[in-house]
Amino acid sequence: MSQTPPASGPSVEGQMYLFRKAELITREKHGNMGISRPERPLAFVEKARAVPLTLGEMTTAMRHFPIIFSAADNPVPLAVTGLVDDENLFIDENGEWEKDVYVPGYIRRYPFALATDKDSQDPENPRMAIIVDGEYEGINDSPEIPFFNGSEPSEQMQQAMEFCQSYERDRIQTQRFADVLKGFDLLTQQMAQYTPDNKDSMAFARYIGVEEQRLRDLADDKYLELRKQNIIPVLYAQLMSMTNWRTLLDKRARRHSLTSANVLEPLNKS
Repeated sequence: MSQTPPASGPSVEGQMYLFRKAELITREKHGNMGISRPERPLAFVEKARAVPLTLGEMTTAMRHFPIIFSAADNPVPLAVTGLVDDENLFIDENGEWEKDVYVPGYIRRYPFALATDKDSQDPENPRMAIIVDGEYEGINDSPEIPFFNGSEPSEQMQQAMEFCQSYERDRIQTQRFADVLKGFDLLTQQMAQYTPDNKDSMAFARYIGVEEQRLRDLADDKYLELRKQNIIPVLYAQLMSMTNWRTLLDKRARRHSLTSANVLEPLNKS
């Protein structure tokens, strides 16, 4: 998949998935600035075929998206949002998220995030800083939501910071889950299959997922270890989400008036 997010956490100096220009928010640079709702609010994610999920989101997200893992050796969960042509099938023609479909926290947090301050003096307890995508279309100097009220962050910015802090805690918990899961050898590369009308079955997506038979055959002590860490429900959430591959196929067929025979063909064949 293209537009697939990295599994690593935020960094002031590095790149962040979907961010074009991550920069620290400072009073010196952003004192008179803020954000307003752009014409297409979710344009930043309309080409994304996958979006990161945290551990606590998986049992909700499984109702709407196929959930896969980023890699067997660093299995961070991802919600699959598109199949072909770098198109997010959950963004409508107005740049809005589809109604009544779960919006992952990674998207709700944007254009803000937390990052480790590269100048922090304590590597064990690094100072965290709030960052913004400096190329977000909603940033301006006559904002609906200002970054600052005088010398202090505005009330709305304080709320954004609290959400970012909560999300970062969830992200760290998810990374710990990934570190535990990779030690159980339950993940394999798999293929999503599709059978068009009166045609042979075809594979259309490779992904990393839970191998159900390995989970069933897991030794009792290993299974108990996973259960005590509350990981078993998450694994079954991933398995149950696989029915949503068909949901994505149907959504693409309706959007572009495609048939079962050509639903997986690129729109631009050049």
